[in-house]
Amino acid sequence: MTKDPGRSGADARNDAAAAARAAERDRDLSLLLAVLLTLIGIALLGIYWLALNEAEGPRLADLALGLVPRTGVDNPVTAVLLNYRAYDTLMELAVLLAALLGIWSLGPAPAGFQRSGRALAAMVSWVVPLLILAAGYMLWVGGYAPGGAFQAGALLGAAGVIVRLAGDPSAGLPGEHAQRALSVLGVLVFALVGLALLWLGDGFLTYPPSLAKWLILLIESAATLAIGVALAAAYVGGRPATAPASTLASGKAGARTEPTGEGN
Repeated sequence: MTKDPGRSGADARNDAAAAARAAERDRDLSLLLAVLLTLIGIALLGIYWLALNEAEGPRLADLALGLVPRTGVDNPVTAVLLNYRAYDTLMELAVLLAALLGIWSLGPAPAGFQRSGRALAAMVSWVVPLLILAAGYMLWVGGYAPGGAFQAGALLGAAGVIVRLAGDPSAGLPGEHAQRALSVLGVLVFALVGLALLWLGDGFLTYPPSLAKWLILLIESAATLAIGVALAAAYVGGRPATAPASTLASGKAGARTEPTGEGN
């Protein structure tokens, strides 16, 4: 079987034409990219030149500090997170919730560690209550000193991690329904406060100065619980059981040791 010389020549010409078109297209794209980069560079240089020759004006930090007394708190960091940038903080809580839902979607949580010995159990019985008390303190002090919901929630999450390491498969967390309710509490309260203020005509998450302190405390309290549950549940690493694993384990142990009445 012989090849058609005419067809082979036509195929070669078509391949050459396609290669030429591809090379021309690549050249045009390279030229367009170079022009765009040049324009962006010129624009950035112009902005830089304008900034250097701009007249001195009030700095944003000075303006923010000057308005702190109207935010309802005395700590500038809390004022930024819960007042100036309340939208960002709401989204951060939503991202944490989304991460937890992603972990739960992977399936049931793996088995926990073996039960701790007496020494570790004694330490846990002291450390965990202290972490919970410290979390409450960090929540309250955040209004006028370093602290707040994220620090308090991190301490609650650390308490759950310690309980998990001590052998409790549920990390001291409640059952599935309660965990779901607590994990959405921060986002839910945050959004409801914003919607209520919007309905009252103040704007979404625009706190009236007379109520700002208490609204921020309400939001931070809900966020603390949500963050603590989310961090501890994320460490557990899977979808929670309907009932706490510790309760189930104790129930099974009781069923094994319960006398059956035989032989009486």
